[in-house]
Amino acid sequence: MPPHLSADRPSAQPPGRGTVEALISQTRRLRGDVDAVRRDAQDEGSDAEGRWQRALYDLALHQLNDLDEHLAQLRDGPPPVSAEPATGSPLPVASPAPRSGSLLSRVGSAEWNLLTDEVSWSGELYGILGRDPAAAPLTLDELPSLVLDEDRPRLTSMVTDCLVDGKRIDGEFRIVLSDGSARTVHMMGEPVLDAGGSTASMWAVLRDVSELRRSQRTVSETRDSLQRQRHIAQTEHRLAVELQEAVLPPWRGSLRLPHQGPQTLDLAAHYLPSSTSTLIGGDWYDALELPGGQTLLSVGDLTGHGVTVTSGMAMLIGALRGMAVTGSEPSHIMTWLNQLLDATVQPALGSAVCCRYRPDTRTLTWAQAGHPAPLLFRDGTGCALTAPDGVLLGATSGAAYGQADVTLEQGDLLLLHTDGLVPRRGGAARTRSLLGLAPRFDVAGTAQDCVRTVVEEFGETEREDDACVLVARVVS
Repeated sequence: MPPHLSADRPSAQPPGRGTVEALISQTRRLRGDVDAVRRDAQDEGSDAEGRWQRALYDLALHQLNDLDEHLAQLRDGPPPVSAEPATGSPLPVASPAPRSGSLLSRVGSAEWNLLTDEVSWSGELYGILGRDPAAAPLTLDELPSLVLDEDRPRLTSMVTDCLVDGKRIDGEFRIVLSDGSARTVHMMGEPVLDAGGSTASMWAVLRDVSELRRSQRTVSETRDSLQRQRHIAQTEHRLAVELQEAVLPPWRGSLRLPHQGPQTLDLAAHYLPSSTSTLIGGDWYDALELPGGQTLLSVGDLTGHGVTVTSGMAMLIGALRGMAVTGSEPSHIMTWLNQLLDATVQPALGSAVCCRYRPDTRTLTWAQAGHPAPLLFRDGTGCALTAPDGVLLGATSGAAYGQADVTLEQGDLLLLHTDGLVPRRGGAARTRSLLGLAPRFDVAGTAQDCVRTVVEEFGETEREDDACVLVARVVS
């Protein structure tokens, strides 16, 4: 027999009362702190991460409650016993049913005497196993009849190892109650040896851990759900980034248009992601050479984030390019984009500026849909162009959009942007901030230098939304 198993099981002696009282006080203080945090967590969101956190708090409280009552039992000492059996081991007697829901109602004890075939169960064990207290306790041969079929081999193996090899019992199994419900029981036990070193009886403590296991399953399931959602979010983010990179103009640095013939515009652009969110938004910029040496310039913003919004942005850019190539005026393009967005399955709102530049007359014709007006910089000063009528795309069916013309001069600089470029400021304050860059633009050599100036000024600012900036300088 293993050396840790003795012939007599000594009676339990309570530890130092002061030490246990101190542990109880610490446990209750910690339980109060955890409960306070748990209540605060209940006011937060109901997403997977919030549910997972609350499940962990509940599990921690469950464990602390059990620890508190375990320590109370240590402080109060063992329950009274009725008699000494032949093996010299006290058998617990049935006690009145404890208060409902307490720890004691979930812990019972039993002893099976192999010499006399006597079996003794505590009153709590009858409740745990769903047995009539007036009925005789079950023998070790009868006990598996309460257990689920798939768990019986586990129980049989634990009991056999205990009786034959002297191993301690520490395992769980599920029982079936009379109403068909299942209950998870944790069993800890050991053999009790007689004077000759032979197994005389088996003693065990059985605990109802159903609630604990349910809490642990909740934690595990919410953690798995959170991991799945994170994986989905990472996949969606990757797809949104790839789609955005495929749709936005592939050029980096400066771009001169048109490609053939005298180059009339020096272009540069930059996309600034949100500093508070990993989700990709619907901001875009675009520059496209049109037939006859004309140039299409546009910026826009579709509300929302993620793959759905990025795909909607791709749809709008594709439609805008297609209509511009046919020679459509900016106001007509806005009207058709509004109809397109209004007819989509998932309603959305968008803002945009669409400009057509004719180099032969240096005329900029433009329209807008609820978007900040382009800024014109000339000779070290700047101003916002007067906006024609135009409501947000998708806001109302049948909306009409106006357009305006402005004649540019050589050296003029045009700045188009989305409203997230200068965060936490209203339209007028945002415009003043950008117009304040006029002296620095005046000494900048290229459109790319101007974009760098904007990024240096606003790129490090904490922004809740994505933003785009597009700069076009008239070079001839």
